[in-house]
Amino acid sequence: MSVWVAIGVTAVGCYAVKLLGLLVPAGALERPLVRRLAALLPVALLAALTAQQTFADGQALVLDARAAGVGAAAVGLVLRAPFLLVVAAAVVVTAGVRALGG
Repeated sequence: MSVWVAIGVTAVGCYAVKLLGLLVPAGALERPLVRRLAALLPVALLAALTAQQTFADGQALVLDARAAGVGAAAVGLVLRAPFLLVVAAAVVVTAGVRALGG
């Protein structure tokens, strides 16, 4: 399949999903379950993406410097550090572990 065909199919698919979202009745979106799911779904998707990018290399499970960086970020979040400090700690720990050969 050509790259441009894939881009075109993706663009049409995105437009169709957007259109379907606009066609949902407002009453369906006001239900408590739907509101709760809408609030939690982005967090779950971000957590899944982070886990996949951190612990996977193709089909293999990997524990390397990225895991140490996520661990440092988790410690920063538990200690309620500012976001930029959490990111900086993750970067420094990841770079340090890689520099030490990990």
